[in-house]
Amino acid sequence: MNQSTPLESFIDYKADTGMQCGNYHIDIPELKEGEQYRFHFDLTACVGCHCCEVACNEQNNNPADIKWRRVGEMEAGTFPNVSQLFNSMSCNHCIDPECLNGCPTNSYIKFDNGIVFHDDDVCIGCQYCTWNCPYEVPVFNPDRGIVTKCHMCHEKLDDGQTPACIQACPAGAIEIEVVNKKEWLEKDMKEHGVAPHLPDVSITKPTTRYTLPKFEGEIKPADEHLLKPAHAEFPLVFMTVLTQVSVGGFLALFLGQMLNLFGFNLATPNLWLAIAIFLPVAIGLPLSALHLGRPIMAMTAMKNIKTSWLSREAAALGAYALGANVVAGLYFLEVEGFLMTLVQLVVLAIGIFGIYAQSMIYRIKARPSWHRKSTTKRFFGVGYVGFLLTAFVMLVSEADRSVMAILALTLLFGMYQVYLIYKETVFYKYLDKDHPNFYQLNRTKILLEDNFGKLKNIRLLSLAIFALVFPLFAIVFTASGALEFATVLLGISIIGAMTSEFLGRYLFFVTVVPLGLAGNFFAGNQR
Repeated sequence: MNQSTPLESFIDYKADTGMQCGNYHIDIPELKEGEQYRFHFDLTACVGCHCCEVACNEQNNNPADIKWRRVGEMEAGTFPNVSQLFNSMSCNHCIDPECLNGCPTNSYIKFDNGIVFHDDDVCIGCQYCTWNCPYEVPVFNPDRGIVTKCHMCHEKLDDGQTPACIQACPAGAIEIEVVNKKEWLEKDMKEHGVAPHLPDVSITKPTTRYTLPKFEGEIKPADEHLLKPAHAEFPLVFMTVLTQVSVGGFLALFLGQMLNLFGFNLATPNLWLAIAIFLPVAIGLPLSALHLGRPIMAMTAMKNIKTSWLSREAAALGAYALGANVVAGLYFLEVEGFLMTLVQLVVLAIGIFGIYAQSMIYRIKARPSWHRKSTTKRFFGVGYVGFLLTAFVMLVSEADRSVMAILALTLLFGMYQVYLIYKETVFYKYLDKDHPNFYQLNRTKILLEDNFGKLKNIRLLSLAIFALVFPLFAIVFTASGALEFATVLLGISIIGAMTSEFLGRYLFFVTVVPLGLAGNFFAGNQR
């Protein structure tokens, strides 16, 4: 007598009981104008078995930590009267996908049927879409060096089959539907497109429809007691700070050039100063390639200037670096006067736009602690280090009269950066509980105060010392003729201020808490 396998026994059990693990074949309706496919998820039916996750990984040959579909867990009520909710979520195939808008290489395509598809061949692995998506749907695959995501098993749909996650669901909690986009946006999205602890639907206009159970009491993510720092992103820590220092130094150089153009008797900026200002951006930009999964394709990051701030930053800072090199060449050729000033003005304008674009990369709604005007202000505030560098080179060049003017501006710039960091501290200390993103911002506050409290205090203290105290003493020593002491103080100030800004940028990255799927214990490789 042949003994059946566990799988055959389960199939026989399904046949006897009428149990159905999703529909394998469906009658896919022909899409009309203005319609697209979408998922429907029924929270009243899901039992949290994670079969959909497993089936998705098997279908797409993904390792265990690369999850295109994830199950989040939530809890409601008070013991012993508690309820448990599960939300299985993959790509929402949004009407206005942020992953597509922000991608610098145009790796995302929205098909006519609404599916948001990722073109793996052109992806450089910058992972910007993993930040931009408020649902943290795209996942970086380090083995392949690219980002990957759910494509609704489009090849199965073409053959009249349901996606793997639907086929595997024993409760029939996941379905494929057709939605009229205009009706969805105007009538139904804010009522049927939301589930507990999901981001604001206005960010990307997701199309997933939810069926929700009736519940009482506050719903909490099951993982709210878990909190870990975000990825440090060290290549970006160094790249952003170094490029900001360079642009700040170039501003100081330009101001010196302008003062001399208008007849002020100050030392003219020279070749060594131009080289010193060019070096930080020359070092910083290549470092950014270390962040990429495919660094050899870094130059393609400028393909989507139309909608991607990352493309705009890459193009602008690349042009700025080239322009700073040209300025150094003009000093070498001893070009002076109006032509030099005009070239510097153009290069400075490009550099300022590059830093602005750089800040806008991070001002994204999916990451509340970054999505603030203070991010742009703090990025520009780092420019005081460039002023310190300029003053140091001018002092070494025995241009002490110019140093006094530059150091005066350095103090003003440094005071502004200290004020911005102080204001940031006050913001978190008195965080408004009515803030729409209080949950994420409060967790950022906890990371800053508990996990990184000592580093935060070191950052504040070092900023005050090297941006204000040492430059002030350098002015005193310069005015009294003690130029050697002033030179030593400025050299220490540059090293200390740079270290302080690296530390601040490190905290910027590791303390960010993104929006996303509540109770996402098994997030896998999400960053």
